[in-house]
Amino acid sequence: MRYSFISSLLGAATAVRSGSCVGLPADIAPTKGASCACNTLSHTFKDVIFPNNSSYTTQVADKYWDVRANLSPACIFLPSSADEVSKAISIFGSCNAQFAVRGGGHMNYPGSNNIDGGVLLALEKLNEIQVHKNTVDVGPGLTWYDLYSALEPHGRVAIGGRLKTIGIPGLTLIGGFHYFNNKYGYAMDNVVSYDIVLGNGTQVKATKTHHADLFWALKGGANNYGVVTKFTLRTFDIPRISTTIQVYNESGIPDFLTAVCDMTLLDEIDPIAAGMVATVQYNVSTRTTSASLLGVQEGISKPPSQFANFSAIPAMTRMNNVTTMKQWATNLDSPKQMFRVMFSHKTMKPDPDILISIYQAWKDAVNEISDVKGLYPTFVTNVASAGAARVALKNGIGNVWGLEASPHILWQFSTGWALAQDDLRIKAWSQQLAEKLHAINVEKGIASEFVYMGDAGEWQNPYAGFPKENVARMREIRSSYDQQGIFTRLNWGGFKLGL
Repeated sequence: MRYSFISSLLGAATAVRSGSCVGLPADIAPTKGASCACNTLSHTFKDVIFPNNSSYTTQVADKYWDVRANLSPACIFLPSSADEVSKAISIFGSCNAQFAVRGGGHMNYPGSNNIDGGVLLALEKLNEIQVHKNTVDVGPGLTWYDLYSALEPHGRVAIGGRLKTIGIPGLTLIGGFHYFNNKYGYAMDNVVSYDIVLGNGTQVKATKTHHADLFWALKGGANNYGVVTKFTLRTFDIPRISTTIQVYNESGIPDFLTAVCDMTLLDEIDPIAAGMVATVQYNVSTRTTSASLLGVQEGISKPPSQFANFSAIPAMTRMNNVTTMKQWATNLDSPKQMFRVMFSHKTMKPDPDILISIYQAWKDAVNEISDVKGLYPTFVTNVASAGAARVALKNGIGNVWGLEASPHILWQFSTGWALAQDDLRIKAWSQQLAEKLHAINVEKGIASEFVYMGDAGEWQNPYAGFPKENVARMREIRSSYDQQGIFTRLNWGGFKLGL
């Protein structure tokens, strides 16, 4: 069952493992700036790893779940404190060295958190946790499973990742989908403070009242402003959760997608926190599809009441349980180094007929690439409820997304495959299909231009879907806090605001 969880969430069951990087290839020479930075770091700190080190392969390949992200940095620095991060950022600036920053490796695409020929700043040693009454301090080297484990004895939950190996910083800085968004907002809405190292090496704490502009910009602004060395997160009294796992055959998929739309529209005055991952898998060999639901609800309800519309659909498998967030996340691991993957995602207002038509168009289009080795296509839906957006509209802070309190469905193609020779083909197929179907939704008046970074392909521009005034303000804040442009011209990872 653990493996079916993995394939439900990421669609990787049949892809094959590619070879790991074993050193800096001859055709990837360190830049002059990287050589300067690596030399300075190695004379200043002990935890600097070069290509001839036995742990290099682990850091540049095995730490990433998408094989495409395996790149070859000139060196890797593992800081043990915020002060060491500060010194490293200053070195990068003085050496004019290109660098990447990796927390948990949340984003999958090449260069999002790794680099060829530059310096990789790996944050795994910043792993402290301090649990307080209603908050928790967490380092960026932690995973959400680490945090759920630390909170379980206290009967509390933080709003974070749905896979155990997702890192704290990546998900929190891009927004953060969790099962309980409908009641508590997104992960970014539950950050009380950020300890951050700026481009000039300065360390500041951003809160609602101190560096409030930066505090706002970090709520969905990705890694455009600095390196966060500590997050203080709000926690909630949720000692037990109710879960449901349901699997349907192809005939049940129209009802399944209708139930997804029904879930999106759920907007109660006093909501029960509940959410899901709803996925359709395509079996290339049999050319048939199946669907799976992973649903979680706060409190004790067996079966969980918020998923009644799904439970009414005849299912091949149905399991309901009462457990803890830690125990639930235990089985939700990432299939690291098992496949290459391409994401493409768009957003729409909930409409069952149109969502079903998108699924059918995707299923038909998969036949065009059915000869690709290791192909494992999945169609994923995520719910962005009105209640989730309402949290930011009422908390006096907001976030950079600027979403209105209205329901939306994020539909995504997550396509796994085996060989590098098919990279461009899969990218073109995925992008063209998503754009074509989105254009139809635009004509029908049900499309939204919002793009969530965690579900987006590298070809997409999430900032185009933000309010223009928010993007302008984000750039002004970036200019104020990073006057040298360190995180604009030297750090290329993730989705950048642009010049």
